[in-house]
Formats: sequence, C-alpha cells, structure tokens
Amino acid sequence: MSSSTQLAPWTRSGLVLARTATGDGSVVVGDPCIVWDPEIGGWRMILFYAPPGHGQSHSPDPTGAPGTWTDPEPLVFTNPEVLPPGGGTHKPFVVMDAARPNRAAHVDGRYWLVSVVHDANSARKRAHRAWSTSLAGPWTFEEGDLIPVGEPGAFDDNHVDVVSGYWFEERQEWLYYYMGCPLTPRPWAHTPFGSAIGFATQRPGEPAVKGGIALEPSRTPGHWASGYLGGLQLLPGKEHRWVGVINASPTPPDRDGHLTSEEPAPCLGGLVWTDDEWPVSGWRFADEPLEWVADIPQDARAAGEEFNLWRQHVLALEGESRLFYNSGYYGVEQMYAKTIDLSRL
Repeated sequence: MSSSTQLAPWTRSGLVLARTATGDGSVVVGDPCIVWDPEIGGWRMILFYAPPGHGQSHSPDPTGAPGTWTDPEPLVFTNPEVLPPGGGTHKPFVVMDAARPNRAAHVDGRYWLVSVVHDANSARKRAHRAWSTSLAGPWTFEEGDLIPVGEPGAFDDNHVDVVSGYWFEERQEWLYYYMGCPLTPRPWAHTPFGSAIGFATQRPGEPAVKGGIALEPSRTPGHWASGYLGGLQLLPGKEHRWVGVINASPTPPDRDGHLTSEEPAPCLGGLVWTDDEWPVSGWRFADEPLEWVADIPQDARAAGEEFNLWRQHVLALEGESRLFYNSGYYGVEQMYAKTIDLSRL
C-alpha cells in the first residue's frame, strides 16, 4: 500500500442505523464494532448507543447490508454497581483476534469487552473491561480500571478514551489501543492539547501495563491527522504487515470549555500502516483521508452526513467489504456505511 492508496473504489451504502426520536439511542448511534456470532450464525454489532451509552444489534445478512440490522438494545451487565457513582460506560468494543478481522477473541472460555467509563466526580474517563461466555451477554465488569488516567504531565492525564482491543495468540497477550487526551500541554507546537493513540498490554491473570504512545498527531500542520487522533481498528495487511483504520482531525483542540473543544470538527476517517511485527511503533499516515467533509455529495448531506465522519470500522468480507461510521454534529450522530475494496491492503 502506497501513501496515496485509499479504500477505493467505494460507494455509499447509506443510512444503517438512525437515531430514535426519544429515549434510548436519541443522541448517538455510532462507534460500531462488528463480530461474527456463531450462536446466531450472523453478525453482532456492539455500538455507542446513547443514552445509555452502549447497545447491540445483529444482522443475518452475510454482507451486513443496511436494512438488515435489528433495532439496537442496551447491553446487559450483571454488576453495574462497580461503576463510579453517577457514571456509566460507553463506546464498547469486543476484543478481537488480531489475525482474524471481525472475529471475537475467545480466551479462557470467555469473550472480552472493553469500554470507556466516565467518573462524574472527577470528570475523567478511563477504560474498564468485562467478560461473558456469550457475545449476547450478560457482561460482568472486572473490578478496577483496565487502563487508568495517566499521571500529571502524561499524554493521557485528562482522559483514556475510545479503547479497542486485540488478542495475539502466538504471544498469549492482549494489546489495547486508546485515545490518550492531555490535560497538560504536549510538546507538539501546532496542537498542544491534541490526543495521541496510546497502547497497553496484558497477559492472562495479570494487570494491563501501559506502553506509551503508539501514534502521535502528524507533525505537519493542516494534515488530516495533525489535530487529534481517535480510535484505531487493527487489520492484518497484504502490502504492509498491519493496517489501521482511524479517525482524526486537522483541527487542534483548544480546550476553551465548549462542547467540541476536545474533538473539534471536522473528524475524518483515514488509514495508517506499519511493517513492524508488533504494531505499537513504525506507524505512518496516508497522505489524504478517506474523504474530506467538503467532498460529501449533497444527497448524502441531506441524509445527515455532515460536519464529522466519526469512528470508522471495517467489516472485512470476501470481495467488497463494508466501512461503517457515524456522522453528524457532535452528540447528534447516526450510522452510515460505504462499500469498499480491501484487496490491495
């Protein structure tokens, strides 16, 4: 894959899951994570569904086409009392087998779910982990943080956000990626409050260990990923060892307190890659994002695709695959998809 290669050609599939008028799912329907569920013989989508912040849907269609997904329902947790007072969990992600896209890792007889927990008292986010013997749940939270907020001065001393996880069978180790948001200015002159993608590792029976920054914002001002970085989906590549699908922005956060100050528009989707065997270093950005918001056609804008193209997630299929993402103004988002060609990645 060269620096100019995109997931092209692609075409829009349209709206996949819409926000509801009231109640559950009336704010955000997005941040998808899709895995094959052998119990139902179909795809199960775990997603950011707010309120309450988490949900699941499923599709019997082998391509995950729009119109085949059930209305989302909140996840069920056996012990929600372990969450911080006044807080909840959101942006869930099923831990995947790193070698097999869209296949959940089954480790020690369990499936594993990572999510972001908000502490109403400290206003900080951090990552938790839960387990279940079924992808349908119910899920049981482990005690304590999986990945805590960093120490003062660290790149993640404000939030640990947008977490994803992968199991490496040959290493007997989990690798987690997350959006590390700084409270203390970083030494990146063009984006001192820009988030980076951090990583942590974990072996069964042991606590997770932070490893630092896997990918920092581009040092080129105006680059599509020079402002802040969000979630990362890991895929085994063909031309490169690993390919990542991320969301990012060219706009530096200003932390002036308004709603979008930590993740200003436009949020975009794009590709990164590394040839390192252990994918925590050596990452490079594509020159361009998958699509600039300014290039969204008018009919798609009329259907709600505007302002931002949030967290991107590939359902890897034989032949054409499908790219899912949420679009809309911050906190007013619903889910869309494109069909894409992964054959050159």
